[in-house]
Amino acid sequence: MSNTSTTAKGDLKLSHLVKSYGDFTAVNDLSLTIPEGSFFALLGPSGCGKTTTLRMIAGLEEPTNGTLHLGAQDITDLRPYQRPINTVFQNYALFPHLSIFENVAFGMRRRGIKDVQSEVERVLKLVELPHLADRKPTSLSGGQQQRIALARAIVNKPALLLLDEPLGALDLKLRRQMQIELKWIQTQVGLTFVHVTHDQEEAMTMADTIAVMNEGRIEQMGTPEDLYESPKTAFVANFLGQSNLIRGQIVGNDGDNNIVEVHGQKVAVPKARTFSNSNGVLIGIRPEKIDIDLENEPADGNVLRGGKVVDVSFVGVSTQYQVEMPWGQELMVFEQNDGTTPMLELGDQVRLQWMPKFTFGIDGAQDADAGSEVNPEE
Repeated sequence: MSNTSTTAKGDLKLSHLVKSYGDFTAVNDLSLTIPEGSFFALLGPSGCGKTTTLRMIAGLEEPTNGTLHLGAQDITDLRPYQRPINTVFQNYALFPHLSIFENVAFGMRRRGIKDVQSEVERVLKLVELPHLADRKPTSLSGGQQQRIALARAIVNKPALLLLDEPLGALDLKLRRQMQIELKWIQTQVGLTFVHVTHDQEEAMTMADTIAVMNEGRIEQMGTPEDLYESPKTAFVANFLGQSNLIRGQIVGNDGDNNIVEVHGQKVAVPKARTFSNSNGVLIGIRPEKIDIDLENEPADGNVLRGGKVVDVSFVGVSTQYQVEMPWGQELMVFEQNDGTTPMLELGDQVRLQWMPKFTFGIDGAQDADAGSEVNPEE
């Protein structure tokens, strides 16, 4: 095997990747293409195979089967140091005895580049920390260390940058700030970012495309909006945000919509958002799409009547209701606290209303609770 590093560029293509450990298959026949210059997220709970996939891309794990191509070049058998790929880890992995400048310059010096001044200064300005060049990592905050780790990775101008839960060690406020900064930096440098995370909000904020993984396979891949608004499986519907999934039966259509009977009541589901191969269907509606009011108030669109408020939680921007329906299922409703409607009380008899275009349909053979009880970090 040659010790020469490749300068390959282009789309990253994973073809039928499999990684097995004895009888356990961590990644099962995974195929996808990550376009050059995009921000791509692998999202899923712990144990879904996303980190194993990242390690195979980096060359830290050898696939049991399958291939990896970067542009036209097969990189499957290349060692990590031969691949034009850098990784930013959750713990940053900065050298505590080196200054910030020397941490960033480390990779360039290892490659024999003597004039590092201009490039190091350029990336330190990009991450807005040029004034810390002479400091040691231990004197920096977590957010600053994260940005230095990013600068050290991008100064080498890799074809691909891998981000392994890079914001996991930060507090919530700083994590949200860094999500915006990471996306901005990616657009500035134009590199391909592949981000592994269990955090749905993080993936949706930063990524152009998300692949939701479950048990070593891709459940669904698409833009954040596509995955949220039109999930094709119960796992995606429940893991990416919260959903009300109600069993029903397709009993007809009115042109663009399927008519679904739900426990004696009928609702419309757009055909373009119905992903079922049979008449049995799980209709889905996100809690924030529902309008809730007293039972005797007028309503149009999709309407479910006979609900009773069994829990009320005020959470600042919204009030969250649990509504027990006549068939025993509890549905979630998130109502914006904009001051236009009075808060409902426990025991109120209510009706639920929403626009048909917000409804999606999933194959009724699926487990309606799939993904809802998954703790992403377990």
